[in-house]
Amino acid sequence: MAAEGTTPLIGVFDMFSASVAARHYDGLFVSGFGFAASHYGLPDIGFIAWPDMLAFVQRLRAAFPDGHLLVDIDDGYGDPEIACHTVRQLEAVGASGVILEDQQRPRRCGHVDGKRILPLEEYLDKIVRVLDARRDLVVVARTDATDGDEILRRAKALAATEADAVLVDGVRDVEWIRRIRAVADAKPLVFNQMAGGRSPRLSLRELAGLGVDVAVYSTPCLFAAQTAMDAALRELRRDDGRLREVGETGAGVAECLALLEGNLAGG
Repeated sequence: MAAEGTTPLIGVFDMFSASVAARHYDGLFVSGFGFAASHYGLPDIGFIAWPDMLAFVQRLRAAFPDGHLLVDIDDGYGDPEIACHTVRQLEAVGASGVILEDQQRPRRCGHVDGKRILPLEEYLDKIVRVLDARRDLVVVARTDATDGDEILRRAKALAATEADAVLVDGVRDVEWIRRIRAVADAKPLVFNQMAGGRSPRLSLRELAGLGVDVAVYSTPCLFAAQTAMDAALRELRRDDGRLREVGETGAGVAECLALLEGNLAGG
């Protein structure tokens, strides 16, 4: 966050997507949207259990011992005690940081309708307790407020805590990024980009000019996988089950094994 420019973190949803992403970027993001889709086959509305997320992060860190690893922990998976326990466990297995939101249950993806938020004081109590529970873990305070005045009120309140950064999810346009930057004072800002989501598509250079310190890309691997798999299977059906030559389709046995053997060898 202290580095010049905007640091990108790429959302991954399983070990294979992380293996591909780690070839291109130093920072990974464990997306709640992607993990719910991959691990449960369900939408991002609160099904994730903390032991499942912990086990995934532990496998990720073992395979990728270097680089940033930011974890979306939704609302901490329940009350403050569960949130604190989750944070301590994630730090113990090597997470670099977590994002804790202020949503009520049933929760929603930050870029869809129907979100409800906790009373501000209730969320502030939870985030303060989480901050007390961590040692060196980075904690990003996130608000899912959608009302304009409430966005600014919460961004300012979150920036006044000991959280390491602030994220307002579902930011609607560039002007709102500027407003949030102004009320957050010197606190680092995190911006979440999601294909088809509410926020504008911005380059890292543009985000840096707006004062954004970290850009989280929640679902590029997930959406690319869905698109590619659907296209490949449509083609397979169209061609009566005849596979294309490897050179025409990209990866084959050798390319896939090379990626996996790289993990076995420690990168």
